[in-house]
Amino acid sequence: MKREQIPIPVTLPDIKAHAKRRARLAKLLGEGLMLLPTSHEQTRNADAHYDFRWDSYFYYLTGFREPEAVIAITLGKKPRHILFCRDKNMEREIWDGFRFGPMMAKEVFSFDEAYSIRELEAMIPDLMTNCDVVHTPLGADPEWDQTIARWINIVRSKVRTGVTAPVELRDVRHPINAMRLLKDEVEIDIMARAGKISSDAHRRAMKFAKPGMFEYQVEAEILHEFITRGARQAAYGSIVATGANACVLHYRENSAPLKKGDLLLIDAGCELESYAADITRTFPVAAKFSGPQRDVYELVLESQLACIKVVKPGVPFQKYHDVAVQVLAQGLIDMKLCKGSLDKVIETESYKQFYMHRAGHWLGLDVHDAGDYKHQGKSVKLEAGMVLTVEPGLYIRPADNVPKHFWDIGVRIEDDVLVTKTGNKVLTASCPKLVKDIEALTAP
Repeated sequence: MKREQIPIPVTLPDIKAHAKRRARLAKLLGEGLMLLPTSHEQTRNADAHYDFRWDSYFYYLTGFREPEAVIAITLGKKPRHILFCRDKNMEREIWDGFRFGPMMAKEVFSFDEAYSIRELEAMIPDLMTNCDVVHTPLGADPEWDQTIARWINIVRSKVRTGVTAPVELRDVRHPINAMRLLKDEVEIDIMARAGKISSDAHRRAMKFAKPGMFEYQVEAEILHEFITRGARQAAYGSIVATGANACVLHYRENSAPLKKGDLLLIDAGCELESYAADITRTFPVAAKFSGPQRDVYELVLESQLACIKVVKPGVPFQKYHDVAVQVLAQGLIDMKLCKGSLDKVIETESYKQFYMHRAGHWLGLDVHDAGDYKHQGKSVKLEAGMVLTVEPGLYIRPADNVPKHFWDIGVRIEDDVLVTKTGNKVLTASCPKLVKDIEALTAP
């Protein structure tokens, strides 16, 4: 049966892209057997479950979004790509929804073979037989680690029959991480759309936020924009932090009332087709920036723009972090929040009273995406296809060395940036961040 003839009541990703990634990984690994499970379903409480979120590594290679699934690739000159998944079960589909089943999954997801997950236990030891190396996630799931060890021991128990057992385990996540760092055209298109949806959600929040509302009401508007645009989930727990709450980096209560003139910091991004967006904006509630608020905001914006400017191929990942520190530290000196020369403030790290985090991270299937930041002790150099966040900030808590007019001002500005062949492209550029644009949206 041809794929277009199969009645499938679910949205499918670009299967060709996933199949190409599997083929590339098989070539990189060379010899042995690759085994990769998806995530477990997680109990929320009693007999209720959290919405299932497939494992990002598994999805990257398959596009398959059902639980209880494992992929195996026998490596070598002619790799076999094998999927183990749940059986087709019409009774369970009445309760839980559509299932592909092995026969349909093999055709739709371009596998060489597909079997019931119930056959996994019997088949894997046979696939491991006479295989020296097993490539699999190590240390991620104790139950999976024990299962791998049990299968190897089954093969070992047969060595007197003339077979050999695996002698080496390698963490398959490391080579996949390197692949995931460089986004292909399919991924870039999805992330650009996720960035646009998330940008529009922030714009909606800026217009909506009014004194007397609660942080969670603003969060609801953001989620409304996500869901109505086809992004059913936030990529992470949204931060909607007003006033002093903006000085809590991972604030999650989202329950305080908004006050006119207070700054509102929103860190929120949607997940679209399994890919994350990650945006932060800070704006005054139904008012213009006060003098001190504007001074802090303009400094953070200056820092962010300087960071984005240095993001291009060949530049070490660490470079834009150093730029953030240099610009923010000099600004803190100018505002008399730090004392001494720029070199001294950076050397003593006195700026960390107000800026204590890195300037960004990789972005992709995970909001803090896979990939090394250093290789052999040196910062990884940026390449076209990498996507990262740029998010400097300042968080000024009450303290004896801080003038009161700066107390409880928290500002962070964050965008998603694609490294291109000639420089970079800001995927979230449609989200306002200039003072004049923000004040135009937030004016009462």
